[in-house]
Amino acid sequence: MADRDLRPTRRSRVKRHHERGSHERARVHEIIDATPLCHVAYVIDGAPHVTPTFQWREGERIFWHGSSASRFLRQVVGRQVSLAVTHLDGFVLARSAFNHSVNYRSVVLFGEARAVPAEEKVERLRSFLEGLFPGRWPTLRPVSEQEIKATTVLSMPIDEGSAKVREGQPIDAEADYALPIWAGILPTETRSREPIADPRNLEDVALPDHVANFAMGWKRP
Repeated sequence: MADRDLRPTRRSRVKRHHERGSHERARVHEIIDATPLCHVAYVIDGAPHVTPTFQWREGERIFWHGSSASRFLRQVVGRQVSLAVTHLDGFVLARSAFNHSVNYRSVVLFGEARAVPAEEKVERLRSFLEGLFPGRWPTLRPVSEQEIKATTVLSMPIDEGSAKVREGQPIDAEADYALPIWAGILPTETRSREPIADPRNLEDVALPDHVANFAMGWKRP
């Protein structure tokens, strides 16, 4: 599977602005790994739902987790879901309201949600945390049995889906370029700021490297 692109299907093929779409696996991986935030869409009792959560990728599977008491997590196991990862890279200001846009990178995946077996949950959660904060897991109190039972981890294959990317300047009607209106890109980014220590930290606890040197995105531990 890793040697080929994602499957273009009726529901995953990019139709509007198809030139911005891609099924290239490396591009999909790059967009997924650049942020942990995602939204998972599903249907429960005939009604649509969308849940924001954190995701991470291990090889050709994407994972997300939540409370074992969650109605969403309990009911989506074995069902089809759609998972979206999106980056806002900038506002695109044109010379007409109609041609305003945004620069973005996005991935939408489709597949069956599977529950990670109990005996694998600790390793999956370790991979998630270590991918965000390399070196943190060994410094923490060991996970308790009750904490593991209270956590559900789901996954699905990265097989059916697509990426879509918009880059560059506004695209205006040719006649509008002669108008005295400012147009261009207002870039945006997601970044971390200075760490804020818990006031209940012990006095001799130093700021760890994985906090001081944090960079957004998931890296394979």
